[in-house]
Amino acid sequence: MNFRSSYRNGFLRAAACTIPTAIVQPRVNAVSVLRAARPCHEEGVGLAVFPELTLSGYSVDDLLMQDTVLDAAEQALGEVVTGSAELLPVLLVGLPARHGHRVYNVVAVIHRGRLLGAVPKSYLPTYREFYERRQLAPGDDLRGRTTRLGGTEVPFGPDLLFEAGDVPGFTFHVEVCEDMWVPIPPSAEAALAGATVLANLSGSPVTIGRAEERRLLVRSASARCLAAYIYCAAGPGESTTDLSWDGQTLIYENGVPLAEAERFSRGRQRAVADIDLQLLRSERTRMGTFDDNRRQHSARGESLRRITFELHPPSEDIGLHRRISRYPFVPVDPARLEQDCYEAYNIQVAGLEQRLRARPGSKVVIGVSGGLDSTQALIVAAKVMDRLGRPRRDILAYALPGFATSDRTRTNASRLSAALGVDLTEIDITPTARLMLSELGHPFVRGIPLYDITFENVQAGLRTDYLFRAANQRGGLVLGTGDLSEIALGWSTYGVGDHMSHYNVNSGIPKTLIQNLIRWVVTTNQFSDDVSHTLARVLNTVISPELIPAAPGEPPQSTQTTIGPYDLHDFFLFHALRYGFTPSKTAFIAWHDPAGGDWPPGYPPSTRVAYQLPDIRQWLTVFVERFFGFSQFKRSAMPNGPKVSLGGSLSPRGDWRAPSDASARIWLDELERNVPTHWE
Repeated sequence: MNFRSSYRNGFLRAAACTIPTAIVQPRVNAVSVLRAARPCHEEGVGLAVFPELTLSGYSVDDLLMQDTVLDAAEQALGEVVTGSAELLPVLLVGLPARHGHRVYNVVAVIHRGRLLGAVPKSYLPTYREFYERRQLAPGDDLRGRTTRLGGTEVPFGPDLLFEAGDVPGFTFHVEVCEDMWVPIPPSAEAALAGATVLANLSGSPVTIGRAEERRLLVRSASARCLAAYIYCAAGPGESTTDLSWDGQTLIYENGVPLAEAERFSRGRQRAVADIDLQLLRSERTRMGTFDDNRRQHSARGESLRRITFELHPPSEDIGLHRRISRYPFVPVDPARLEQDCYEAYNIQVAGLEQRLRARPGSKVVIGVSGGLDSTQALIVAAKVMDRLGRPRRDILAYALPGFATSDRTRTNASRLSAALGVDLTEIDITPTARLMLSELGHPFVRGIPLYDITFENVQAGLRTDYLFRAANQRGGLVLGTGDLSEIALGWSTYGVGDHMSHYNVNSGIPKTLIQNLIRWVVTTNQFSDDVSHTLARVLNTVISPELIPAAPGEPPQSTQTTIGPYDLHDFFLFHALRYGFTPSKTAFIAWHDPAGGDWPPGYPPSTRVAYQLPDIRQWLTVFVERFFGFSQFKRSAMPNGPKVSLGGSLSPRGDWRAPSDASARIWLDELERNVPTHWE
């Protein structure tokens, strides 16, 4: 398979399909199923789920016990099986079927002209509007059975797992409507046994509020089971003698909604989404308690039967039916972004507040550069002093201009400190830096414009050295400002440099989120208008370490020009840290959203950049080299600081433990093998 293929990159395309039901007209419904399956095939769908009792209709009541209906349903099933011979998707189709002395509500699992198995509904509701036990038998006890259906003897029972041999991670389980409503649904057992995709064929008449109840159940099932959950309810054509039907379709993955089609439609509808099987397997690998729970219930899980088949998925580019978050640390929904910023800011505040409570009387010493990170740390410190009932003058701010400090950042620092009521002391480090460079025999002191790592780190180291000595002198705690993105890339001066502090409130927050936190502080009026005006000015300042002087007429030193754009690096970091994706998988999903997708609120149009594959590959190479092969020794000795994001932290005492002397070679090789430099 080629790089562009979603299946090659661990995705499964699934569909939840509603069709207009023809009451007790199984052949008509069989035709409708095949008509709906054809476009699914053309779109590359691997699994298509239809409503409960698809072929007869759900709302037929006592007609389910009519031999004419049962015979017609079985004949119609044969037509669907035959008609599926050239179709890609596995079709999950419901029908009433005889077994032993009873009639069961059954799901037929069909693929490429074969009936793979049949799954009976386990739990039959007999409350409020439901009377299913009048006509049907529960199938919860039919484990290890077979039945004859459509002239074929097939595995029969709720204990069936269906596994694609040629799509890693694609193992699915089927349950029916009410099975999801019970405290311990069959799908939970199946998930523990290895099912990554859970399907529910549902009748479920609609009443006010039921759609939201279904979403809640599907979302929670997918989250608890670390699985994808596909739900499909009956729609138009069902009897409205006493009930109505909305045809709700839902696809969730690990608690996240992927797709939902229009409800109350008059015709066919389908929700289509690409499920990330690699993501689900990764989550299960990391969450050890998931497998601990499997061990607790191993007797039941090990008795489940596995039915294998070959899907033969497409190898070409079929696109990606999935919303990719440009900024995985920054939600696009305004309400969710508001909530995340509120929580992130207060996590920082609570962390620093507790640290100061543990060191009564300690002042906060902070270097204020006029850039994003030190600004965020300063407004956190100010809020902490307010909460502790201490004067903001207990924050000792230092501006430490060097050879390349700009007037803009210098002004930002002084204005912000004044607006917050914080004392700002300026110490020009250039004489001391020049002395150190002279004693080192550096060419710069002889007038040679050599701006190497020594030139930069002399300044960075002196700034932090001054802060620690000021903390000694004034009884202070040095507040770190380096963010999660810089920690990931090793973009700091080790030891007595910006790598070190007594406590770092920004260590759990990536660069892309810090920008939004500052915007949130402004829009929610956390401080006075003077503070907000200066914060807005900081947001429009180029991200720069300000260590190398700019030539006349040239722009200032830019961090992102040197190491790459932070919006890409934060994207790479999230998927490496949270899911452990390969570089090629990360490149694939980054490439699939070069121009589409939503932007978080507040992003100016001028900052909205679409990256093409060569750019992604270039900067992903930089990320892999720095994250896996260069920066761990700094992370192994990083200061304390609170975890903030669900994406994880890089503390060696928390989310991330790794050897400092590891090599990035295997990640670079994987990227080189699987990510093309250009399209042929």
